[in-house]
Amino acid sequence: MHKQSSVIGGMVLILVGLFFLAFQFLPAELTRFLDMRAQWPLILVAVGGIFLAAAFLSQPPLAIPGMVLGGIGLLLYYQNLTGNWASWAYAWTLIPGFVGLGILLEQSLQGNAKRGFRKGGKLLIMSLGLFIAFSLLFTGLRGLLWPVVMIGLGFILLIRNMGRRR
Repeated sequence: MHKQSSVIGGMVLILVGLFFLAFQFLPAELTRFLDMRAQWPLILVAVGGIFLAAAFLSQPPLAIPGMVLGGIGLLLYYQNLTGNWASWAYAWTLIPGFVGLGILLEQSLQGNAKRGFRKGGKLLIMSLGLFIAFSLLFTGLRGLLWPVVMIGLGFILLIRNMGRRR
């Protein structure tokens, strides 16, 4: 029961953090969600989702490209909605983190979560550190730090839970 509540708690923290992070940039732009010209990056997210589904069904190595495609699709979706293309100056630092999440998921699906944490966890921590450092360098605080911290805490809860499972 504790493992399941830790997973749920981690996911809730990540989703709430992403929600508040989005509202740091999108308070008056919510009507643009209905504009189909703004939706094209969701194609990448969908392809990433297909790769992730295949990883869960029978091909764990597909978790890595699934995470990368989905993550880049979400970055582009954010940038397309807000027009904040300058955020690419620091958003690219999340790509190694997407690879790290893919490795972590792949290894967990193959029954070797400990190895996934060693390999993927390093990339994830490095990526989040670089993202925070570069985003602070390029944007200042502007309310960006606390949602990122919430997302990071959610990932820590998930990683701790997966490490206990094995």
